[in-house]
Amino acid sequence: MIDSKKIASIRKDYSLREFDETHVNPNPIIQFNEWFNEALDAEVMEPNAMTLATVGFDGKPCGRIVLLKGIEENGFVFYTNYDSNKGKQLRTNPYAALVFFWPELQRQVRIEGEVKKNSEKDADAYFLSRPFESQVGAHASNQSQPLKNREELENEFIRLKAIFSTEPPVRPKHWGGFKVIAHKIEFWQGRPNRLHDRFEFTFSKGAWVNKRLSP
Repeated sequence: MIDSKKIASIRKDYSLREFDETHVNPNPIIQFNEWFNEALDAEVMEPNAMTLATVGFDGKPCGRIVLLKGIEENGFVFYTNYDSNKGKQLRTNPYAALVFFWPELQRQVRIEGEVKKNSEKDADAYFLSRPFESQVGAHASNQSQPLKNREELENEFIRLKAIFSTEPPVRPKHWGGFKVIAHKIEFWQGRPNRLHDRFEFTFSKGAWVNKRLSP
């Protein structure tokens, strides 16, 4: 067991950048794109990795890491198995929260919003753009369902890979995209002495409004 004092003593002072009113774009989607491009330029590991938080059937929160695959005018798109735990949860309670953390830039972005299925046309297009093995994997995995062992999954993958080598796979109906339509976005920039810069955007009456928050 790790000594709790060791954990409590872990500290990192943030002094890389500042983020004040002169830097904030009035449109948070544009601001997100600017920060995301900076994360790409900084070669952040998995810059599109984000925590997706949903609400379980028991009313308790449930989180996991997924990958952002598209940014639209009002939404953030990711793909998954609709029959997975998160897919079922989102169909029952179509609201979610996203969190991006880019430690190399000492930045965090929090997003909250309503979730809707992406169009089948967009899902088809993205599925066809995936590597062949990933396409096969989408068919082979009954995501979130129990497995006897690893061998069961690998055998199914091998079986389907042989079939699809002569008959290219199409997108399974249980697989597709979700879009988080943001109604709140917060940008966090680490600053010295824990006096971080935080700006929260909320969508109200057809427009974005923002305010600085105390750290």
